[in-house]
Amino acid sequence: MLVTLKELLKEAEMEKRAVGAFNVPNMECLRGVIQAAEDLNVPVIIQHAEVHENLITIEEIGPLMVAYAKNAKVPVAVHLDHGASLTACLKAIKLGFTSIMYDASLKDYETNVKETSELVKIAHSVNVSVEAELGEMTNSAIAGGEGRESSLSDFGNVDLFTNPQQAEDFIEATKVDCLAISFGTVHGKYMFEPKLDFERIAEIRSTTQRKPLVMHGGSGVSEEDYRKAISQGIRKINYYTYMNMAAGDALKKKVINNSSTEIFFDELSLLATDAIKENVIQALKIFNGL
Repeated sequence: MLVTLKELLKEAEMEKRAVGAFNVPNMECLRGVIQAAEDLNVPVIIQHAEVHENLITIEEIGPLMVAYAKNAKVPVAVHLDHGASLTACLKAIKLGFTSIMYDASLKDYETNVKETSELVKIAHSVNVSVEAELGEMTNSAIAGGEGRESSLSDFGNVDLFTNPQQAEDFIEATKVDCLAISFGTVHGKYMFEPKLDFERIAEIRSTTQRKPLVMHGGSGVSEEDYRKAISQGIRKINYYTYMNMAAGDALKKKVINNSSTEIFFDELSLLATDAIKENVIQALKIFNGL
């Protein structure tokens, strides 16, 4: 069932849980994520990240994402992750996405407010939800793309973390439906244990009058830290790197342990789908308090 992000976050707030948001740059990811959500009977968000255009374009994967969402047995929002331009966001809306993220977090604050506000007006006029980001974390422009390693210097730089008072002003000015915040997570594989600023989450939550908050760089966070972040107000968790790695590990074991000389790609595709599904199930159980 295709729904908006705003609807999912409203329910998540009422039930004090988080909705898992998973990038799906191929059919293995798309099928694995939907199957995992259906097995657990929980809502889910499927995302196309603009940085994955080199893997598959939104014109190719977008219609499939919308179709799978409509046919799913659970509520599914279809979301553009880290849209960096008005053109990309409008393209997603035209394809039937029910939510978009406009990411102007690397621009100056005034520009972020102005451009995000303009996009919110457009999106809300056609019942599309909007996520924005305030504060900075390592992203594809620095770390080489989603699912790549992050360095020690990326951790704990509080100067890049989201300012609670600024978050309040930003949400009031832009009217976004949810806000991605920086509090110690990074995109990609964690090479060092993350030190998350939970007090900052709570303070932002308080100043923004319980606006749904988003965790980016959700892969690799400990179960304890997931649950604590959710208890402080995180309502959407972006997750991709570790499910991507799970599929890679499954394929590696298959190839290494295969005594024959013949490898069939369709078997590898199903193996990857199953590995992604199992990894996503474990994440969704935590996010939904199961």
